[in-house]
Order: sequence, then C-alpha cells, then structure tokens
Amino acid sequence: MTLLNTPILFLIFNRPDTTQQVFNEIRKAQPSQLFIAADGPRKDRSADYELCKKTRDIIQQVDWDCRVFTRFHDENLGCKRAISSAIDWFFSNVDEGIILEDDCVPDQSFFPFCQKLLEKYRDDERVMMISGMNYLFNKIEMNESYFFSRYYPIWGWATWKRAWLQYDLTMSDWPNSNSQNFLNHIYCHTKIASFLQDMFQKAYSNKIDTWDIQWVFACVINNGLAICPKYNLISNIGVTGSHVDNVGQFHYMPVKELNVTNICHPLHVIPNIALDKMSFDEITKSESILAKIHGLFYHIRKSKTR
Repeated sequence: MTLLNTPILFLIFNRPDTTQQVFNEIRKAQPSQLFIAADGPRKDRSADYELCKKTRDIIQQVDWDCRVFTRFHDENLGCKRAISSAIDWFFSNVDEGIILEDDCVPDQSFFPFCQKLLEKYRDDERVMMISGMNYLFNKIEMNESYFFSRYYPIWGWATWKRAWLQYDLTMSDWPNSNSQNFLNHIYCHTKIASFLQDMFQKAYSNKIDTWDIQWVFACVINNGLAICPKYNLISNIGVTGSHVDNVGQFHYMPVKELNVTNICHPLHVIPNIALDKMSFDEITKSESILAKIHGLFYHIRKSKTR
C-alpha cells in the first residue's frame, strides 16, 4: 500500500450514515494527517444536535498513526461560509491536500492518484485541481490515465494552496469579467457559457448559498485546468440532506480502480476538447440543462436543508 503522506480535509455535518462510509475508505488509506471540519447544528432543527454529535463521534475511530486536527463549529454557518472557511483553514496549515465531503465515497486508487499528481504538477500554475470524477464512466478508451478539462468536478478532489489563494468568495472580479463577455471566448458551447454566466451572477448576488461556484469562477478566470481520471473514482451517495432530496443519474455512479503504479501522462497540458464535449453531451442528454449541468460544476445546496 502506498504511504499516504498527503493531508486530507474531511468535511462533515449531520449525516453519520454517509460520513461513516467515507470515513471507512479514509481509514483504509491511513493518511498521516487528517483535518476534520464540521458545521454546527441549525437552531431550528432539533434533530441536528444529536446527528451532529453522532457524526463527529465517528472521528474517534481513528486507530492508525495519524495527526488529527478538528474545527467543529457550535453554530451553523451554512454551506457557503462553513466549507469555504474550512478550506481556508486547511490551506493555512498545509501546501497541498485532498478534500472529501461526507457523501463522496472514493475508490482506494483515488488517494495515490491525487498524491502523485499533486507532486507532478505542484509548480505548474496551469493546473488548478485534480478531480476524482469522470462523468463518462467506462465509456471512453484512452491510453493516458487522465485528461485535462475545463470542467471542475468537486465530488472528491485535490488542490494546492497556490491555487486556492486565487479563490475569492465575493467574486469581486465578476462584474468586470461579465462586461467583457469572456465566457464565450472560453467555451465553444453557447449553452454552457450562458449557464455559467447565470450561475456566476447568482453567486455574486448572494442568491445561492454555496461555495463551489466561486471556485469554478476562480479556475475559469485564471485559465486553469482540472485533471480528470480516465475512470470514475468517486461515488456520490448524498441523496438526502444538504445536497439534493432524490437520486439523480450521477448518484451511486460506479467506480473503477485506476492503475496508479504506472500512470500514463498526457503529452501536452491542454484541455481535451473532445472529451469535454462528450462530458457535456452526457450531462445534458436526458434532462433539463439546469438540472444536469449543476451536477457537472457544483452541488446546488438548498438553504432549507443546510
């Protein structure tokens, strides 16, 4: 087993059942450093107090040689502030790391995949993140172990402090960027450019309580690339609670082990336009564009559930 020296940030809240499943995989990987950030219970949800306690108690199961750091809030901050501030906290302590939410169950190959590519692209500012997601699960054949993308899936991912420093929760650059219509120069598909423009505007106007639209914006405005594996390495099991209230086509996605002993790297650090288009077509082929694309770029958090 590859020694996992890469720190992990584990984001939890009030779902002990899904948290336990993700923790079980973290436990198998045995990271040397584990950071756990937990939002506090909501005052108007009496059940939260016991659920949050049960969820936090799972961390007592750490039984390997590991430095554990916790950041447990007594009050509920909500998705936007809780997660963004947790990642800020994480990167105030480490220079690079893996980020997992409480409903993103990784294949074991996800951990060394992230670790090796974090090292390889540590100083390459063109690359802003490494994702464990592939929405084309087992539908493509390619020699390389991963490809570069202009989509930024955050259901299990890794990044560097140098990339996260580009993050701005307020999206202060958005008004100027929007006036320049820069999205149409980046995305050849007008529908995705239009959708992103709408989402960026909503996030900027505080109409959505989320953190990840701002991360996508940071990646896009800095012309950053995401690394996506040739196989899907993350299964999202969050069908209730703070994400959604029913099963979508990208929940319980199958995972497939990736050979990380002999990683085959792409020849050039450029987006794979063909695979990006296939991903977009897969996302949008059977449901409304709004319902589909949100799974590609971010989780829509319903304020009533978080």
